[in-house]
Amino acid sequence: MASKELLEKLNEAIAREMQVSIQYMWQHIMVKGINAQSIGPIFRQIAIAEMMHAELIAERLDYLGGTPTTKPAPIDIGKSAKDMLEIDKKAEEDAIAMYKDIIKLAEKESDYTTKKLFEQILADEENHHNTFSSLLED
Repeated sequence: MASKELLEKLNEAIAREMQVSIQYMWQHIMVKGINAQSIGPIFRQIAIAEMMHAELIAERLDYLGGTPTTKPAPIDIGKSAKDMLEIDKKAEEDAIAMYKDIIKLAEKESDYTTKKLFEQILADEENHHNTFSSLLED
């Protein structure tokens, strides 16, 4: 069975996924300015992907005997479109680091299903990071 450490890390991942899901959806609604019409739908699309990640991780945590959290990590909407993108780029960087740690821990515990799940989610997060980074370029 999974270690207490792995179960806690999965719950941290769920809280983070819920955080960015809400954060990006609210940014989709609240973004203003000349680029709002092009950036808004990107926030929405990524928000939905993040909620799907939360669901997948929660299902895995439940299978491993844990109880999924219902509390998101702190949400930061930002003010301007650029501010939002910078906040989101950092959130993705944090997720990438966290998920690499979870992959290593799952490997150590011979939990190959959790490892595979997080490898797939990591690829999505790297793509989201690339999207936000590209939008920040002049």
